[in-house]
Parts: sequence; structure tokens; C-alpha cells
Amino acid sequence: MNPYRLAAVAALLALSTPSFAHNGLVHGGCAVGQTFSANGISVSGAFTRAMLPNAGAAGGYLSIDNAGAEADTLTGASSQAAAIVEVHQMKMEGDVMKMAAVEGGLEIPAGGSVALEPMGYHLMFMQIDVPFKEGDCVEVTLHFAKAGDVPVVLNIGSVAQKEPVMDHGDHGDHDMSDMSEMPSAE
Repeated sequence: MNPYRLAAVAALLALSTPSFAHNGLVHGGCAVGQTFSANGISVSGAFTRAMLPNAGAAGGYLSIDNAGAEADTLTGASSQAAAIVEVHQMKMEGDVMKMAAVEGGLEIPAGGSVALEPMGYHLMFMQIDVPFKEGDCVEVTLHFAKAGDVPVVLNIGSVAQKEPVMDHGDHGDHDMSDMSEMPSAE
């Protein structure tokens, strides 16, 4: 094959790839609303927030469902995006909100679920090389005592994101023909 054609084909392939992974981060082209499952454990609503300049840490949020007949324990997590990933909890002690690592893991009851959310249980990403940027994703592996490893992708939302990142790109199924009941902006 002609070297110019080969270079053109290689360039076309590189430009047509919607995303790429580097250091545990997926840049662009991230699917939203995914559920990740393995051995009776399902993880959904996974997201994190874009990082402010000079921020050294970020939280990760998701919901874990255990369809198994026995409780399981989230013993930890790992990601190439951060040197340290721990399960943390925020809680009030008197008048002060404190955060600490969860010792011994986080139990997910049989047939139950646990939400990791802002101001509660969450993943804590520390010693991050490349700051999290809105629109990208973070690859993380959750480690369970019984279910084993569950790979998950967290969508990166805005700095102020409070709930899972949603895909608002297609509103084709919304009937907007009768807007007469909508309140005015006055």
C-alpha cells in the first residue's frame, strides 16, 4: 500500500475514534445511565464531579444493589486515575461535619442497596495525576468480599453535580404541542 494512503487511513481511524483512555480517564464519548453487574452486585448512577484547579481529591458517587441471598462487603476500590481510592463517610459529630475512611468495608445487605452520595458514604479519589474534566469518565474497579471485582465507569459531571449525569441529548419523545399549561416567566 502507498505510504501516503496508509498515513491517510491511520489519520482517519485516529480521528474517527470517539474516546480514548489514559491514566484511568476516558476522554469524550462516555455513555451515561449505565448499570454494571457481576455476581449478584449491580452498580448504577455512577458519577463524580469535575475538579477545581489545584484540587487534590474528588468524590465518587453511585448506588450498589445486592441481589444475592447473603450480605456482601465493599472492601475497597482502585483506579489508574488516582493513587489512592478509599470508601469514606461524612457524618455530623456535634456541630461539625467530619469525613473519615470506612474501616472494615461497607456492608451491602442481602436483597438491599446502599447509596454512595454527596454528604454520606462515597468513594474518595486521592493523589490524582490528571484533574477530572466535565464530559470525561473515570474507570474504577470496586472490590467486594464475595462478588469479587466489579469494573465501573463514573461519568464526570459539573463541579456542582449532585446526582447522576443524564443524557439530555434526545428529547424526541416529549410532546411539546400543548404548552398552554406552562407558567409564564413574568
